[in-house]
Amino acid sequence: MKRLFNYIAILIASITFAGCEAVEDRLDIGGFISADQLELTATPVVINGKNTNKVVLNNSSPVLSSWDYGVGTTQKKTDTVLMVVEGDSEIVFTGRNPDGSEITKTLTVNVEDMYFPVPPEWAFLTGGSEKEWEWDESKPGVWGNGGYLGNVAPAWWTLPIGDIDGQSANEGVGAKMIFSLRGAKFTKVKSDGTTESGTFSFNMASKTMDESGAVWAKGKLTLKGTTVLNGISPNEGGAKVYEYDILVVDDNQLVLSYPEPGAGAWGTAWFWMFRAAD
Repeated sequence: MKRLFNYIAILIASITFAGCEAVEDRLDIGGFISADQLELTATPVVINGKNTNKVVLNNSSPVLSSWDYGVGTTQKKTDTVLMVVEGDSEIVFTGRNPDGSEITKTLTVNVEDMYFPVPPEWAFLTGGSEKEWEWDESKPGVWGNGGYLGNVAPAWWTLPIGDIDGQSANEGVGAKMIFSLRGAKFTKVKSDGTTESGTFSFNMASKTMDESGAVWAKGKLTLKGTTVLNGISPNEGGAKVYEYDILVVDDNQLVLSYPEPGAGAWGTAWFWMFRAAD
């Protein structure tokens, strides 16, 4: 019996050892390549002899893919994406080698024709790269409340720019906001030089109609990480506001609103009046 037990033990050990050998063979993860060895292309689709804003991305290298094309990302080896502004734009590729190391490379594409439609708000807010916005001091009130679905600017309690610091310190005179195309980054710069950063997105398909059925808000702006200047709702204990109705957005003006929870027509809404910085 003892001899039989020893034989079984030896057999099990042999099988286990053989299994380990097979696993080690399967874990051979291959070599490493550098950024210079990456085989990448970012090729605009040409229509009528011009580079359009549709770009074909291709990675022929033996690495995992991550493309950052400014307003979005994709992890596909081959994909087609839309650029949102004319001119030169950078596309940043990050690859991961089999050993886990990362490599990056930046490609530049030139868009000559915005043939494929994209929301123009990208260009309005960022100017094609980054753009500064500040309070519109030409307005009698730059912030305050008014009627939801009725007013399009502060109408009941209105504050001039000089009184904003009483609501949010250092977010009045001299403060600004920066919308950046790369990574859809948003930065709030306070008058004392301190900053708060986050990201932004918008949905221009999400429209809000007034009581007559006319468009009152043309879309929604959503921030993550921080708020617009003085982005608070006083009647909710100063709660921070991260989602706004877009009433106006063009090259020069940005007007935002936020309704208090449960507000119906002419219920309380808050309004922000901004303009592009000089």
